[in-house]
Amino acid sequence: MRSTQNTSAQINRLNVALEEADTVIIGAGAGLSAAAGFTYSGERFERYFSDFGEKYGFRDMYSGGFYPYDTPEEFWAYWSRYILVNRYMDPPKPVYTKLFSLVKDKDYFVVTTNVDHCFQKAGFDKVRLFYTQGDYGLFQCSVPCHNKTYDNEELIRRMAGEQRDMKIPSELIPRCPVCGKPMTVNLRSDDKFVQDEGWDAACKRYERFINAHKHSKTLYLELGVGYNTPAIIKYPFWRLTAQNKRATYACINFGEAFSPNEIEGQAICLNADIAEIIENL
Repeated sequence: MRSTQNTSAQINRLNVALEEADTVIIGAGAGLSAAAGFTYSGERFERYFSDFGEKYGFRDMYSGGFYPYDTPEEFWAYWSRYILVNRYMDPPKPVYTKLFSLVKDKDYFVVTTNVDHCFQKAGFDKVRLFYTQGDYGLFQCSVPCHNKTYDNEELIRRMAGEQRDMKIPSELIPRCPVCGKPMTVNLRSDDKFVQDEGWDAACKRYERFINAHKHSKTLYLELGVGYNTPAIIKYPFWRLTAQNKRATYACINFGEAFSPNEIEGQAICLNADIAEIIENL
């Protein structure tokens, strides 16, 4: 595996690849949202969740999501605030909007494991987005008894606004309109994840786009993708680049920027802050 050596030279190469590409396919992971300021610990945690931290003893938002709350009123008090902060608020830094300005005039598509909806809020066309792992903004039946998701913004805002002492009113606990069982957030964490009609349609659009541009002058731009789910973005990008000599693979990821030797001549790897690189493109 080859990692980044000369950052300045690699940025120049990426500028050229971006300018010359007929197609840009963005693959985004958690590192991109972290670069945009969606961090789950430190100052941001203290600003929004210091009361939960003091009561329950956890020190970051991620841990709070797995805490065994005694009641659904407490569970949804935490999760409603979490979703409000990480789905319905804009990220602190304009990384997504600057990324959009770089590709808006290109034939682009986005595949992402992120569930915070930042791409669409930044102006990306929703028919060019494939959220593979779900969306904080959707509810689904926890069983699930049927294959459908539900927008949750109105109820989430009520839960966050009406909670007291880190509990929501019992009447706000979301329940499935079909079977009456508890609702949950549409996140891929087990075999109960609902892939609804919108998910299926986005998947098919992405597959068609990939197949239509297998031989195009394509930039596969991987941003902040780690090794939790490499088979969704990283490995396919490597394979597609190897199969197309006109393609370029670019990876920006602080601490994890590398590519296989087989595509070394087509790869641009930047071990750096994504926000800084996008600022310099």
